[in-house]
Amino acid sequence: MKAVLIRTFGNPDGLEVVDLPVPVPAAGQVRIATEAIGVGGVDAVIRRGTLAAYGFREGHLLGSEVAGSVTAVGEGVDASWIGRRVWAFTGLSGGYAEQAVAAVQDILPLPDGLTGAAAVTLGGSGVVAHFALDRARFTPGEAVLVRGAAGSIGITAVQLAARGGAGAVVVTTSSAERGARLRDLGATHVLDRSGGGGGSDAPSGFDVVIDVVGGSQLPLLLDRLNSNGRFVAVGVVGGQPPADFGMRLMDAFRKSLSFATFSSDTVPAPDRQAVRSSQFADAVHGDLRTVVHEVLPLDQAVLAHRKMDAGEVFGRVVLAP
Repeated sequence: MKAVLIRTFGNPDGLEVVDLPVPVPAAGQVRIATEAIGVGGVDAVIRRGTLAAYGFREGHLLGSEVAGSVTAVGEGVDASWIGRRVWAFTGLSGGYAEQAVAAVQDILPLPDGLTGAAAVTLGGSGVVAHFALDRARFTPGEAVLVRGAAGSIGITAVQLAARGGAGAVVVTTSSAERGARLRDLGATHVLDRSGGGGGSDAPSGFDVVIDVVGGSQLPLLLDRLNSNGRFVAVGVVGGQPPADFGMRLMDAFRKSLSFATFSSDTVPAPDRQAVRSSQFADAVHGDLRTVVHEVLPLDQAVLAHRKMDAGEVFGRVVLAP
């Protein structure tokens, strides 16, 4: 089968299309013929070698979420799964392939009317956005900033905050065109990437910040938290923050600020699946919008990553075998 590996860490040219044996599902697993493969920010971070210290090595098969039809099941798995269309989390590896395996507890049937591309745009990111707002103890009327809002996590967070009654939904993004698209999704104010602009009526401070970016400018957003403000970091697509960023929290000790990281790995699987199922239904009914930037063939994974690195992607790029 065709698959995409990291031959060398670094820029997208280090990705390579290879032929691999079709995987055999182990006990408790299913095999899926992929129709859609999500290309996420974490894929780019792994590709660059940023997470090598966490065990990722060259030769790694990228991809964490796919959609497609179950073609085989491992020992202990109900054979009635065969032939069903599902979304699946493959565990940060194995998704960029014509056939992928996943644990049966990490798959979810696709409802009628939901495309595979929409499923891999919402399946992982929607859960992160939902539980990040929950971790931030977001309540109606509060001012929410979504930093890095043009990706699939940010787009969903904007919609959920607006739907949840936020007093203001502020976003950072790179262009007026993207800002207009985010306003259409529920944003009330648009800032530039450094947090500037937004007009005279833009909030000067925020009760909640959901941050996908990280990077060197993260401390500047900590300074913008209101008293009792909560900052939740859900990604580091812009790199790690300065090592001493926590000093900003200590300098503002009397404001009682909170900083948290969030990974959906810490949410029990049944809770993740319940939220995901609800969001899939919302997407089918038009109550939650998915934004697919482009669908590319699997063998154009290099191009997909180049577009991400260049900041061209609004929503999610999807690969299709």
